[in-house]
Amino acid sequence: MLQIYNTLSRSKEVFKPIVPGKVKMYVCGMTVYDFCHIGHARVMIVFDMVARWLRASTYEVIYVRNITDIDDKIINRAIENGEPISALTNRFIDAMHTDSDDLGLMHPDQEPRATDYITQMQGMIGKLIENELAYQADDGDVNFAVRLLPRYGQLSGKSLDELNAGERVAIVGGKRDPLDFVLWKTAKPEEPADTRWSSPWGEGRPGWHIECSAMACDLLGEHFDIHGGGADLQFPHHENEIAQSEGALYGQGRKDDDVPFVNYWMHNGHIRVNEEKMSKSLGNFFLIRDVLKSFDPEVLRFFMLKAHYRSPVNYSDIQLEEARAGLLRLYTALAQVELSASTLDPNNPWAKRFADAMNDDFNTPEAIAVLFDLASEVNRAQGTEKQMLASTLKSLGSMLNFLQRDPTAFLQAGSKQEGGLSVAQIEEKIAERVAAKQAKDFAKADLIRKTLLDQGVVLEDRPGGLIEWRRN
Repeated sequence: MLQIYNTLSRSKEVFKPIVPGKVKMYVCGMTVYDFCHIGHARVMIVFDMVARWLRASTYEVIYVRNITDIDDKIINRAIENGEPISALTNRFIDAMHTDSDDLGLMHPDQEPRATDYITQMQGMIGKLIENELAYQADDGDVNFAVRLLPRYGQLSGKSLDELNAGERVAIVGGKRDPLDFVLWKTAKPEEPADTRWSSPWGEGRPGWHIECSAMACDLLGEHFDIHGGGADLQFPHHENEIAQSEGALYGQGRKDDDVPFVNYWMHNGHIRVNEEKMSKSLGNFFLIRDVLKSFDPEVLRFFMLKAHYRSPVNYSDIQLEEARAGLLRLYTALAQVELSASTLDPNNPWAKRFADAMNDDFNTPEAIAVLFDLASEVNRAQGTEKQMLASTLKSLGSMLNFLQRDPTAFLQAGSKQEGGLSVAQIEEKIAERVAAKQAKDFAKADLIRKTLLDQGVVLEDRPGGLIEWRRN
């Protein structure tokens, strides 16, 4: 039975979908004015994992992840570059898809762009004004009146007086209260024509928070199962989403028996780099595409899922090398057996252990521990039992998007960080060693083995004179 930690209740809850057998999930996606970094990678990988496990658990999943393609940062970058907004955003959307594909991730079922939902956003803003939860200020902006909604603060767990404006909630002269946030930004004279839309409140563009409420409600309904995103979005973004969505639906007084906007809120932990916050100013800001120049995509996925999704993760090359070593151990177990397609029996004790871990709030560290225990058993077993265990290992690995490549190819690929010997050079050394053994020059054969080992290549002699090799 799946349990999910719900940020809203601050506890694990048994997962009960609104419609039996079906799950609707919305995840806050990227603001596309630059290339994706490893913080984005964690969100992508975590909720790819969630969607995979829900589907493996026989749920029919609709996974929506939005794209913010209108925003102050986007406008500023487009002006700097002297290019239209659409040219900038399309370029970085393509780059995001390339990064996602390179990471081996599924695409969301729907990927709405904010600029395609302006009408829906304006409709929701209109409802909030009708419900007297929003007002147009003297500067032309339309703002949400936070203190008129008694439930505001339920996600962050703080009272209105304790809450401070988040980094995107600028305090400007037109606001009645510092906590009020913008729903519709009036256009500035210097802003290009492609950054503004006509509205009942004058030309302008939507605020950031209203985007997700409008897109989620339009695509998944006013009440859906799971909403996810990074921990940094809990306040103010997700807090504001609840306020807008429930304010538009219920006005100022949602009753206890009224259904909430979202049943389960999930937040993945922060990324730190060498125990410091990742930021461009500190020079520890890593793009996905740059990391993948040095490390295999499966290694990055494995690194991210070795930690529980709610835990902070410390990123470093050492940590990635440790993740690579773990994958080498698993692939080494698979390389010993000729595998054929097989169906995993859910009553298999290994499968049950794995499912128990995943059903405990997607506990991937414990699930991966099951894979390591299983690999140890593969190494000890013989014959049919060895093949059965190896097939189970590969099948369970597939549920986390691991261990689906040819084991020998993975083991021989090595680390992208090291120059190392080429495949041709390794094969040449192996041939020299075979010739030395045939000539009974065992000292030379041992020296060749040691020379290869010193350069990160491990030789393993198999029955029948077969020699297998892998990189450390």
